[in-house]
Amino acid sequence: MASILLDSCVWGGVLPSLRSFGHDVVWSGDWEADPGDMAILAAAHSGRSILVTLDKDFGELAIMRGLPHSGIIRLSGFRVASMADVIQHVVQAYGQELAAGAIITVDPERIRIRTA
Repeated sequence: MASILLDSCVWGGVLPSLRSFGHDVVWSGDWEADPGDMAILAAAHSGRSILVTLDKDFGELAIMRGLPHSGIIRLSGFRVASMADVIQHVVQAYGQELAAGAIITVDPERIRIRTA
């Protein structure tokens, strides 16, 4: 399946579900210290991991500053109980787009895809 890096703002409780779907998942909330958004984005890219966040800053770093990434999913407006299923759906449905560097924003009403 996919390699996924969860930003610390994403509920760490989604780890078991995402792993049960077969994904290799790391949660930055388990790291000793928060290295900051640029370092998290770089870590996701170097590990060829899809970055999952609630934060708009990563899209801005990728778009405005041109920082490399391996796909970004930004979740907005979801309860924590549904996050794992939403992430799984997006990875399954849009895996090729993410692998090509898409930034996907997902809220309960729509999915927006910005291709690389």
